Amino acid sequence: MKKSVLTRYRVMAYITAVMLLVLCLCMVFKYGFGMGKDLTLVVSQIHGVLFIIYLVFAFDLGSKAKWKFGKLLWVLVAGTIPTAAFFVERNVRREIEPRVTEGTPQPVKV
Repeated sequence: MKKSVLTRYRVMAYITAVMLLVLCLCMVFKYGFGMGKDLTLVVSQIHGVLFIIYLVFAFDLGSKAKWKFGKLLWVLVAGTIPTAAFFVERNVRREIEPRVTEGTPQPVKV
């Protein structure tokens, strides 16, 4: 598996997790204090688009790593639970890094 597959998953996991925390904060201000309605709308839409990208990258990683359905589902759902993506990403990295190659083609010896 190429290193870029793991890297893009990791980047999107962090971005999605941070955006979900920002969205939760916006929701607290919107419903708890009655302010930030427009900001909450913008943040939720941005998070939605980023979450879709996260799903694509996580599914790609899972299919290349040949995960069972339950593990893949847990990684996909982790983007919907605040702070879960941070912990799941760490476990995924530990599991996948030993199987990663640099992605540069090796010369064939004849």
